[in-house]
Amino acid sequence: MTQTQTEPTAPESPAGAVADAARTRTFSWSDPLRNAAALGTMTGLELLHAMGRGELPAPPVMHLLGMDSVQAEEGRVVVTMRAQEFHYNPLGGVHGGILATLLDTAAACAVHTTLPAGTGYTSLDLTTKFLRPVTVGSGMLRCEGTVISRGRRTALAQAQLTDEQGRLLAHATSTCLIFEAPSA
Repeated sequence: MTQTQTEPTAPESPAGAVADAARTRTFSWSDPLRNAAALGTMTGLELLHAMGRGELPAPPVMHLLGMDSVQAEEGRVVVTMRAQEFHYNPLGGVHGGILATLLDTAAACAVHTTLPAGTGYTSLDLTTKFLRPVTVGSGMLRCEGTVISRGRRTALAQAQLTDEQGRLLAHATSTCLIFEAPSA
């Protein structure tokens, strides 16, 4: 499926000058149920590795936000994404919701790496602390998620978001509910 976004051009800026030309962005994604079907046959780590090798498609949210890569090992995931203008809020910085999604992805996927085949998870909460503003000048963002504790029914994970210079931009903790995945 492909979706094209076009941002309309305002006739004038607040200062009365003519606004820039409209910007557009197009992205494509694969059927997300293909990966869901693999939950019954692959561990979480195997699933993330298959996505990294291109054997399974990346989830649609990665295409929507422009996430670049996911690297996974047991209990740890690193997600990268270049800060881009289409992430901006009205104040001229990357929207906190975009950053929270990146933090949630890294923390939850770190939990996913610890799960056996046939097991699913969902985020129960996400507590986020934004420490610095993020702009296009922040460059490539790196978000590392790690599992702090994993039990039979819940797991606690954290994620740290840094900019291209290695400065800490945001931190989050997340609790995930672990459950038997429904049959396809």
